[in-house]
Order: sequence, then C-alpha cells, then structure tokens
Amino acid sequence: MSQPTTSYTVAFAGGVCLICSLFVSGAAVALKDKQDANKVLDKQKKVLSVAGLIEEGASPDAAEVDRIFAERISARIINMQAKKEIDDPSFDVKAYDPVKAAKDPAQSFAVTPNKAKVGRVPNRQVVYCVKQGESCEQYIIPVEGKGLWSTMYGFLSLEPDLNTVRGITFYAHGETPGLGGEIDNPNWKAGWKGRRIYAADGAVALKVKKGKAGDAASDPHGIDGLSGATLTTNGVSYLVDFWLGDAGFRPYLNTLKSGSAG
Repeated sequence: MSQPTTSYTVAFAGGVCLICSLFVSGAAVALKDKQDANKVLDKQKKVLSVAGLIEEGASPDAAEVDRIFAERISARIINMQAKKEIDDPSFDVKAYDPVKAAKDPAQSFAVTPNKAKVGRVPNRQVVYCVKQGESCEQYIIPVEGKGLWSTMYGFLSLEPDLNTVRGITFYAHGETPGLGGEIDNPNWKAGWKGRRIYAADGAVALKVKKGKAGDAASDPHGIDGLSGATLTTNGVSYLVDFWLGDAGFRPYLNTLKSGSAG
C-alpha cells in the first residue's frame, strides 16, 4: 500500500481543523444567548444574596429570581456624569452590561487616574433599592477595581443611612484561590456588616487592614486583612474609596440624604 503524500496529509489535517473550527464556532454562536442569560441570572443572584433575600450559595431558578426581583428590588438608573437619577422607560436594566459599556467610548467617559485603576466609567450605572413597603431598606451599589491579577466586580449594600455597610459580594474576579480569592469567603464578608464608610469629616475611611480589625463598635472603619493577599485587599480598599467617593456615587448618595434624588 502506498504511503500518503505530504500534500495529502497537510490537506487532510487542514480539512479536519476547518471542520472542527466550524463546529466550535457554531456551538459558541448557538449557546451565546444561553450564556448571556446565565450571566444575567448569576448577577441577579449576587444582588439578592448581598441583600440577604437569598442564602449565600443558594441556587433558585430563574423564575424564582424574577419573582423576588419584581417584589423586592427597584432599579434606579444613574447618570454618572451628572451624578443624578434619571427616568428612562426604554432602558433595559436586565440586559444592560456596564462592563461592556465602560469599554465603549460612546457609552463611557475617562476618569482621573486613581488607585482602583478604573480607567473609564459608563455613562449609566444601576443602583438597586431593596424595597420595604414604600421605602428603601438598603441600597446596593456596583463596585469594581483592580486586584492582583484581575478586575474585581461586585456589589456593596448600604443601610438607609447610606453610611453603614450591610454586606459585600463579588460576582467576577480572577484572584488567587486560597489567597486573594478569599474575598469570596462568607466569614470574611460577614465582617463587613455594621462597618462605616465615612469619617466624621466626610472622607471615605473604610479600609481593609493588615491583620485583624476590631469589632464594628471599636473599629468602625476597619476590615480584617487576608493573609498573603496584600495587593488584592489593597484593591478592595481602593475600589471602595473610588466608588463611594466624589468620582463615584457620593454626590448621588448626598442627594438621597437630602431627599432631592432624581
């Protein structure tokens, strides 16, 4: 039996590669809608988790998540340049991706260099009000900033005084498991509850410390450090400073306090 020629082998291998690439590309296109829906669902679960409306690690189905959102969550659209709430019935909160918007110059704006390493802020952000009757029992603020290896994306929940932390969670990051990845540890996140964002002079004072923090009464602005994860925890401190400061949501939070939001 004659051996296949080199040209035949190359052509055969190329054909197999082409068929495989078409199969993979087709599968990616076919699954894109489902993948996008799962990303939205996961983010909604994180909002409900930091709000205390579902247990940490719980996996309610999409219908249950939609039901809880409809009953307890009110989304507020914030114009991040004007730092005020706007009304836009055509804005699709569920489908909106602020991460993608921040990468589009038409949907975002550059900010002054900062320690959180946030380069651009989307023109619009979404703040979630957790409803209790006609009032908000907590406000959930989106936050992001650079850690050691990745950008950390999460939510910070505030009490109605807009100064006391109810909880924190991260829905996407690439920090080192067992080190910086401990920002996902429920025990560490529990230490945020009751901490205070602002000092008496109005400056953002909440920081992740090196070593242990005291309790919320004796050390209201301190969060336990994570051993071996200094750059990650510095990044968490910096993202709080940015998003709760003047470049982030503080001007809007001030309008909430004065009753003039929107």
